[in-house]
Amino acid sequence: MTIRKWFYLFWTTLLIGSAAAVIAGLMLQLSDQQLSIGGKEIGFSFITMLLGGATISVLSQMGFFAYLIVRFIMMGIIRNKVTWDSLQLLVIAYSLFDLIYLRYSGSQEATGWLSFAVLPCILVVCSLVASWWKVKLTHRSAWIPTMFFLVSVTAMEAVPALRLNNAASTIFMMSPLYLCNVWQILILTKVLKTNKEPL
Repeated sequence: MTIRKWFYLFWTTLLIGSAAAVIAGLMLQLSDQQLSIGGKEIGFSFITMLLGGATISVLSQMGFFAYLIVRFIMMGIIRNKVTWDSLQLLVIAYSLFDLIYLRYSGSQEATGWLSFAVLPCILVVCSLVASWWKVKLTHRSAWIPTMFFLVSVTAMEAVPALRLNNAASTIFMMSPLYLCNVWQILILTKVLKTNKEPL
């Protein structure tokens, strides 16, 4: 990874995050929903959406590089690929459990747990599509690591929005965050020029 390659990854991810936040913000504005931070309705403005998207894209990039470092360390400790893949699947399962049950049990609203299953289901379906695409670009061994990053790491990065338990805030943060994560995981092999190599 050279500085030039990192700059390309940084600026393209920043652009995607900012654009996705503006689009998500405009859609929420059209549906008459307000963005809530710290219990205060702050509404949407172009600057708020643009800066919010840029900040979310930087958070996504920090999470991506943290994931790559942790993955490198763990693969040095756990040399058996089956064990490492099993551990990732276990963390994915726990992340989905956390997104459904723990959010439901900590909610003050009188809605059923099924309403809390919508976000994890969308996350899983989109991640399966992105993982399939990643396998096409690289190697079949990339399936589980891609799923792990797109489900578990995205869930961890989205905690600030999920804590607010507000649909508008969740959509506004998750949309650019997830698109940035997908972009980074898919473009990595092209940036590093390692096509058809395992992730």
